[in-house]
Amino acid sequence: MPSSFPPDYVRGAAAPFLLSSSFLGERPTLPMIDLMLSKEKAIPVNLWGLLYDGWWPNPDEEGISVFFQGFERRGADNERKKIYVSANTPDLVATKYHAKITGFFAKLLGNANAGAPMMGRYFEYYDDLYWDLHVGATGDEIPPEVRQFSASFNTVLGYWFPTLEIVRDAYMSARASRPALKEWLDERVQRIIDGTQPDADRTFVYYWLKNGRLGENFRRIDIVFECFHNFLALSQWGNMIYNVAAKLEPKYGDPRVRAWFEKTMKGGPDKADGGAFPPLERFVMELFRTISPNDGSLSSPPRHRQLLSAEFSGITTPHRATSMDPRHWIHPEEFDPDRYKTAPTSVDNDEARAKEIGLARCPFAKASLELKDGRTGEMTNSAFGAVYGVVDGEAHPVCDTAGYAPFGFGYRRCAGEYITVEFIKEFLRTVWKEKISFVKLDLEQPTEVPVNPGTVLHDNITFKRGK
Repeated sequence: MPSSFPPDYVRGAAAPFLLSSSFLGERPTLPMIDLMLSKEKAIPVNLWGLLYDGWWPNPDEEGISVFFQGFERRGADNERKKIYVSANTPDLVATKYHAKITGFFAKLLGNANAGAPMMGRYFEYYDDLYWDLHVGATGDEIPPEVRQFSASFNTVLGYWFPTLEIVRDAYMSARASRPALKEWLDERVQRIIDGTQPDADRTFVYYWLKNGRLGENFRRIDIVFECFHNFLALSQWGNMIYNVAAKLEPKYGDPRVRAWFEKTMKGGPDKADGGAFPPLERFVMELFRTISPNDGSLSSPPRHRQLLSAEFSGITTPHRATSMDPRHWIHPEEFDPDRYKTAPTSVDNDEARAKEIGLARCPFAKASLELKDGRTGEMTNSAFGAVYGVVDGEAHPVCDTAGYAPFGFGYRRCAGEYITVEFIKEFLRTVWKEKISFVKLDLEQPTEVPVNPGTVLHDNITFKRGK
């Protein structure tokens, strides 16, 4: 390890990473993870210093994310998760966030960017969309220190190994800019509390405030924390954009995906055809199942015996391997969005379903959290713990079978699933509407772009617009 590495960085990030272990767990049969495999403090140890001042979690004083909190600490019946998800249900994407997302894609896929590498521009514009969705800030409202934090954070995630100098530099930069980021976020949250933020109901924070009521299961410091932790939670967006574009690329892409895309859009992407999910949603779900940008769900296993080492040991429940498990699908290797026409959903999986498969009772009792944000509805859960919304009498189910694993399982399912799926749907609508065709660039030295934990892509895809 280079001698230039700061001692606190070595002690807080590099050494714990080198001393930690991660093991591959089973492919679930049911769409859930046993509560014995806890989510408490279950993130890679090299990331704690990105999130906390003292290189180790300090949730009481600095906040916490539902993404690494044990079920037993989230309030009754996964209350914290339900509050989080209440801010990104499909009805809100359609009525409150739609213009922000469509504006982002209009800019990204506009004439000015045709022919240029796409992913660099994606991240150039992403900051504005990210903060606009969270706190309603864009352009000059976002301080340089905040932009510096996001760039540094994403660099650490992508290049990953804390023994690399590029990671060390970005890590220390993120730590240096984080105090200014948190101060700025606290001010933006106060604006929404005071009612001085224009269009506050078009931000995630508004719904976290209304439905969490600043209670113990979604405190003000937790709201601030979730706002910047989401750089990790939503990092799969860029990875998916690149991989979907690559699959739609005519020369090097996947002809099955292109054929399904054309069939879906020509046949009516939102037309009700008897299933729980309309055609475009099924297409996007199958993209997620086959691409699987998030490798798996990391858990902290209970220690049966501890000898010499007290460093972190984690178990990863795999996503893609589970999605491709032939126990779940007749032809798991095929690209077939119609598999979700009959797949069980979170609405289907109730007590009767649990008993039907031989269980004495539901693994997770159905419990609802009433929405307090002006909408009529509730956040509830399936028998296996998957959280979903019911708004104005309309349920917004998720596919609740272990064979659909890109967002995880049960109570541990990704809290950003709704808006992530809607984001990719809007990308595809723009591609179809503007007759976008993707082109793989033959570049001698394409720029590297960090997009996901442990993932750095070559910026070698562009597009051309149809006439």
